[in-house]
This record gives sequence, structure tokens and C-alpha cells, in this order.
Amino acid sequence: MSKLLIVEDDESILMGLKFCLEQEGFEVQTVSTGKEALDLREEKFNLILLDLNLPDMHGFEVLKKWKDKAPVICLTACDEEVSIVQGLDMGAYDYITKPFKTRELISRIKNILRREGTNNNTLIELGNLVIDTKSAKVLKNGKDVFLTNMEYKILLILVSNPKMVFTREKILADIWDVNEEYVNDNTLTVYIKRLREKIEDDPNHPKIIETVRKVGYKIGENL
Repeated sequence: MSKLLIVEDDESILMGLKFCLEQEGFEVQTVSTGKEALDLREEKFNLILLDLNLPDMHGFEVLKKWKDKAPVICLTACDEEVSIVQGLDMGAYDYITKPFKTRELISRIKNILRREGTNNNTLIELGNLVIDTKSAKVLKNGKDVFLTNMEYKILLILVSNPKMVFTREKILADIWDVNEEYVNDNTLTVYIKRLREKIEDDPNHPKIIETVRKVGYKIGENL
């Protein structure tokens, strides 16, 4: 049974989420402040639902402490793109704005837990690039490569099935589990460009992430 932590100061949202998630078979623990969340860092959780507008501190402070221990989904009433991008780049796995549909949130939770379970204790080698999905690290020629959370998520999607050509629409859908306006086609192009600059020997002639013209992307076969 997966154990979830909800960090939310709105009692009605807190209790509603707890009830719905328990109906789905999750074990749920709840807190209403950032300090309470930080006090639980030695406990094991499979996923954190984190409200960013907490009464005692900004949720990003909690995210910094929790991101290496469990996947975090940020919940907030703020839908500004700069805040969303900042949260994802800081290490959040996903970002959902209030009000949200409970079924959509549950779908995203299950999607993340499924990926984490599939990728656990796995080393993926792509030429001189090694992806350690247990520690969420990427190494090139034995040296750490810093990827933002979104760049890492895109890379994991592509390596999940190296023989498959992923359409741009499929990548966008997998990133968010449902289509979202915040990561559009142009934004995906930027992420792919930045990712290639970090992992390819020659970003202008990529061998790891190949472009399939008018379709999408795939992992190169000649590595």
C-alpha cells in the first residue's frame, strides 16, 4: 500500500482529499503546516501532496527538503506560468492548480507511482550516458549532469521504450498525465534543446535524442 503525505492548511480540502485517497486504497497522513511536514522527513512516504500557500512558510521551502526523499506534487491557487516553471525546476514532479478535479489528481498520483515503481533500482546506459533512476542521477563519462526536473522527466519518457517513436503530443500528455496549456509545443522544443546541450557530444548532430521529422523523438539506435 502506498503511503501519501498531504500538506494543506485548508481543512475542507485536506479532509476531502484524505477521504478520496483512502477510498482509492492509499494510506494517508495529513499535516497543515510546513514545520509539521519537515518534522516528518525521517518517515517513509511514497508521494507528497504539497500546498504552496502554507501559514508558516512558503511551500517551496518544504519542497527543497522533501524533493530527494519522495515525489512531490505541488497544489496551489497560483496559476502563473513563472511559478509553475519554478516549482518544476526546483524538483516538483507535477503542479496542479486549485480548483482541481479529484479524479485528475488521483490519475496523476497513480501515474507517478507507477513510473517510480517501474524505474526502481535500474541503471540505463546510452553510450557514454548513464541514468540511475534509483537516485535520479544522470552521468556522462562518469560525471554528474545537472538536469531540471522537467528535462529529467522527458528523458525518462523517451528511455522507457527506446524503440518507440514518441509524438510530441504523447510526450506532453505523459509529462502532465493530461494535456495542459502551460507546456505547449514551443516549450517542449526548448526543453529538448536544453536537454541535448547537456547530454549530447554534439547537440547539433544528436545521437541520443533523435528527431523523427514531422512526428516527434526517439532514442538513437547507434549508441
